Amino acid sequence: MMGSFFLQFGDDEFGHMLVEILKQNGVNAEGCLFDQHARTALAFVTLKANGEREFMFYRNPSADMLLTEAELNLDLIRRARIFHYGSISLITEPCRSAHVAAMRAAKSAGILCSYDPNVRLPLWPSAQAARDGIMSIWKEADFIKVSDDEVAFLTQGDANDEKNVLSLWFEGLKLLIVTDGEKGCRYFTKDFKGSVPGYSVNTVDTTGAGDAFVGSLLVNVSKDDSIFYNEAKLREVLQFSNACGAICTTKKGAIPALPTTATALELISMGSN
Repeated sequence: MMGSFFLQFGDDEFGHMLVEILKQNGVNAEGCLFDQHARTALAFVTLKANGEREFMFYRNPSADMLLTEAELNLDLIRRARIFHYGSISLITEPCRSAHVAAMRAAKSAGILCSYDPNVRLPLWPSAQAARDGIMSIWKEADFIKVSDDEVAFLTQGDANDEKNVLSLWFEGLKLLIVTDGEKGCRYFTKDFKGSVPGYSVNTVDTTGAGDAFVGSLLVNVSKDDSIFYNEAKLREVLQFSNACGAICTTKKGAIPALPTTATALELISMGSN
């Protein structure tokens, strides 16, 4: 099963390097474009002693911000099983309109829409602009993954208070996942809710842990979307995603630290959660 990636890069060494890395990792790069007039966005990550990160971005404008609706490969989107997106592409035009058009093309084709807001406050004009922008497309998603920090940010309340989490629920949503770091995750559907414990590992760098979690979840949803309605299946899938997220924190970097199915299953078999 091959995933496709949609993004505009600068026609520079950084852009071509990143697209080559995608291809080396089995990603379909048909949706990747190169802009000759803008540079590839850069993100610098600094690590704290506990493995948590701080980001510094260089764009304004970078090539990704200049993607237009006319440049979208809508046929590639319509062939997908799941359309997954974040919120950074909502910050400025013309990329925002391209994002909305792609999302609507996916929905009209009956494709599942997956949303991970991935809040990056330094990129937004203000905290309130970030809340408004992120929530502007909230009810378009079929399933949503948020971190506990993002729940606190979006609701301006305690992420451990279930009332705050459920304020993010809406009619028609199939699954809401809240990741709680090393503690694991919580899940909410129309019919059931619960939590799945995480794994205790030697954390070096948390970069990419959320992506490992949601990526492994998307793979399993694409194989069998009955997990939205079957709690036992969902818990099994989330156990696997927790393991993937945990393993990703044990090495530096994002892509180099991504686990294989075998390493995730090995951690699960050790039962160290």
